[in-house]
Amino acid sequence: MDVTHPAGVDTMRAARMLSEVRSATLSGQRAPLAPRPVIEESWERVLRSGVDPDHGVRAGLLSGAEVQRRRESSALRHVLPVLREGLLPFADTTRHTMVVADAGGRVLWWEGSAAVLRKADGLGFAVGADWREDVVGTNGVGTPAVTGRPVQVFAAEHFMESHAAWTCAGAPLTDPRDGRLIGVVDVRGPLETMHPSTLAWVDAVAKLVEARLREHHLESLERLRSVAAPVLARIDGRALAVDRYGWTAAVTGMPYLRRLALPASVSAGLRWLPALGRCSLEPLAGGWLVRAADEPVTRAASRIVLDLREPRGASVEVSGGAGSWSRKLSPRHAELLYLLAVRRSGRSAADLAEDMFGDPARTVTVRAEISRVPRYLGGLLEHRPYRFVKSAEVDVLLPDDPRDLLPHSTAPALGGREHRPAT
Repeated sequence: MDVTHPAGVDTMRAARMLSEVRSATLSGQRAPLAPRPVIEESWERVLRSGVDPDHGVRAGLLSGAEVQRRRESSALRHVLPVLREGLLPFADTTRHTMVVADAGGRVLWWEGSAAVLRKADGLGFAVGADWREDVVGTNGVGTPAVTGRPVQVFAAEHFMESHAAWTCAGAPLTDPRDGRLIGVVDVRGPLETMHPSTLAWVDAVAKLVEARLREHHLESLERLRSVAAPVLARIDGRALAVDRYGWTAAVTGMPYLRRLALPASVSAGLRWLPALGRCSLEPLAGGWLVRAADEPVTRAASRIVLDLREPRGASVEVSGGAGSWSRKLSPRHAELLYLLAVRRSGRSAADLAEDMFGDPARTVTVRAEISRVPRYLGGLLEHRPYRFVKSAEVDVLLPDDPRDLLPHSTAPALGGREHRPAT
């Protein structure tokens, strides 16, 4: 029986089989069938975090005031109508509910079938609850937040025994300005409500949400452009107006630059930026005025530190005669820079495509990703092949447990975690 797509068979029969798989796997015995890879990997992470499958880790609910504060500060408040319009019209008839959580896994909105909401109360499912994977195990909020992709969790695929009577399908929501996770949308209901199209439905609505967020961003850039235009008209030399995330609204005296890498914490004054060198930053309504100094851009660096010790917090730091610079990395860029750090002789686009996707033909995707790296590493990467410049010292900081090295990566070259930086 195929339980990788359990809706294709009798629901209760599939649920019983998954319960046997879960019990055997978690007890270290031979399971009748292997769990789906996304579920098995989640169970491994949860076991390492120490979650009790029978009791879990109970985190207190947020207060009503704190929930309201998070709602008001969340970018998701702007797209809540899109979520409601896309998901709620069918919720009552299909006995589903819609959960919207923030990036920290806290439930900020829960709406839908009143009967299902009442049933969920007894399990601690409520607004303000903490649904991180390392708190309540494999679920439709915490697991998509970790993997960065849509995930459906059916019956005993949930790590917690008490959640085995439920089915859920969740998709991450990212900020198009910086790729940062801002929340998760999850559709869930009793076991019998599971349908094979639910995950595709939720993923489609999540993509609509991200498209709406992009529209909001373009509107904000247009407002900044109107503020910056008269200021830039009075400036001689190179200058540009960027928003708080570095996206360019207007330029003068220089070619258009789509995005400028800014420090994680920006303040007015003199700064060294990878793309422009020494600059002065001045606040504008909705962003920054950046004036480039009339001096050569300094690109040389003495040391590059790739910090991969935290599964969700990879970063790169550059230091040298021009100053220091640090930046958080997206999961994909963390993979790319790690592969280049452990192969200092370099990799072609086809090599990296094979490393990351198991398909050397996917060079367009690789080139698109690596083209964004110069925004923060300047001239520290060479091409043909791709590699760090020979003059740079490259150090990689690894987690204590090898299994925590980029644990969310699906790259074949990282599957065995066999590669380590050369000493």
